[in-house]
Amino acid sequence: MAETADAIIVGGGLAGLVAAAELADAGRRVVVVEQEGGNSLGGQAFWSLGGLFFVDSPEQRRMRIRDSRDLALQDWMGSAQFDRPEDFWPRKVAEAFVDFAAGGMRPWLHAQGMRWFPVVGWAERGGGHAHGHGNSVPRFHVTWGTGPGVLAPFIRRVQEHAGQGRIALKFRHRVSRLVKSGGAVVGVAGEVLEPSDVLRGQPSSRNVVGDFELQAGAVLVCSGGIGGDLELVRKSWPRGRLGEPPRFMVAGVPPHVDGRMIGVAQQAGAAVINGDRMWHYTEGLRNWDPIWPNHGIRILPGPSSLWFDARGERLPAPCLPGLDTLATLKHILATGYDHSWFVLTQKIIEKEFALSGSEQNPDLTSGSWLKVLKSRRGAGAPPPVEAFKRNGEDFVVATTLPELVAGMNRLAAAPPIDHDRLKAQIEARDRELDNPFCKDAQVIAIRGARNYLGDRLIRTAKPHKILDPASGPLIAVRLNILTRKTLGGIHTDLDGRVLDTVGEPITGLYAAGEAAGFGGGGYHGYNALEGTFLGGCIFSGRNAGRHGASNL
Repeated sequence: MAETADAIIVGGGLAGLVAAAELADAGRRVVVVEQEGGNSLGGQAFWSLGGLFFVDSPEQRRMRIRDSRDLALQDWMGSAQFDRPEDFWPRKVAEAFVDFAAGGMRPWLHAQGMRWFPVVGWAERGGGHAHGHGNSVPRFHVTWGTGPGVLAPFIRRVQEHAGQGRIALKFRHRVSRLVKSGGAVVGVAGEVLEPSDVLRGQPSSRNVVGDFELQAGAVLVCSGGIGGDLELVRKSWPRGRLGEPPRFMVAGVPPHVDGRMIGVAQQAGAAVINGDRMWHYTEGLRNWDPIWPNHGIRILPGPSSLWFDARGERLPAPCLPGLDTLATLKHILATGYDHSWFVLTQKIIEKEFALSGSEQNPDLTSGSWLKVLKSRRGAGAPPPVEAFKRNGEDFVVATTLPELVAGMNRLAAAPPIDHDRLKAQIEARDRELDNPFCKDAQVIAIRGARNYLGDRLIRTAKPHKILDPASGPLIAVRLNILTRKTLGGIHTDLDGRVLDTVGEPITGLYAAGEAAGFGGGGYHGYNALEGTFLGGCIFSGRNAGRHGASNL
């Protein structure tokens, strides 16, 4: 006989934990199945910087940021650019999420003990039009404790319910089939994998030691996206929109993030939409101390690094640091090469470079003000950044420009960078600093960024000439394409109910998190505003858990 429960959740990441906690709070008996081991509880959220998208928050108001629900919705819709009939539910989920982010989200999380760094980050600033892509104001709220801090209240709630017998956690259980009866999903079946004690993120064994079947009134698919399967990423790549996929990419997530359950749900009749919409970064580094194979880390750049393509040509606006990710991705790939370059100074790296991820920000992850001040306000760049500069294979450090160019050409021989051409472009930009007015879009953006108190304090270096020896040494960074997020996914309504190919709910089946495109089958549309991945997992997991609990 198959084991029974009220609800089964496939995936122990953030969305699954939120849904499990909501179901158990309502008195339902829940089983969480997860193909990885117990030390992987929390999934990809663990590795994140912990950024959350809030609107008109106390943190914003203290930083003199005027935000509103209407401005946030304008930014979201200008970024999403919904243009397909199947975008009906993604649009509805997006509208509801903005309402949540401007209303009950922060108080609900605050009541559970979550807190945020007081300086709000200004991510993904957009392509230049008020009605287009990008955040008009800073909205990126870094959680104290980073990703683990986001997970903490939900892990606590789940473990409390587990101790009381309402939640069972079944690790090393891999679902390969949704069980159906009379058109309804009534359970899951799959394989039990041999125990594994590898560290979180490292590849685990796929040796099968048994099988299992579970039955329940509701099944919630919360299993993540496809970013760890580079071939599947290439297969799904929107060639007509972004060009040919990169021949070389670094992986921003572990290999078990393979989209397996999206296909399993599709075999059970679920519609999958917007599979060509994805979010990959252009500022990827090869991790000098990798956790998983081909491990990539993203630079979170301030606005001042000069960005050149592989041929040594400066990127045009809006392809500037921190402005428009997909426009920059398209431009880089159009060159026929997969990499690009930052050229900067020691002054810039000290003030502007941050690295994405909880493990690359131990000060913020610790939640200690003393450690943050020591790391961020001390001499030099933050220690993790200095470690990459010292050990990372993508960094070149030199005293003079000829030495820098020689190092760049040793690192990436094809195509060769022409010293004189690079120098002419840098000198042209440097001349623009001789006046308080200029025509260089990046210099204008730097000056605009420093109008924001948060950027002036900790994220934007004082404008200076790149070739001024007093600001050196010079630094070049080879940037790679970094896989990350799936923006499309399983088609759902606002309550997380999975829809079939004609748009009707499949009885008993829900989806949330990245597997559902963070809600609706792609509530970001074509572009993300950042802080909306963790927020989408929380929002969609909460909706699915609450609706499932009320209908069992």
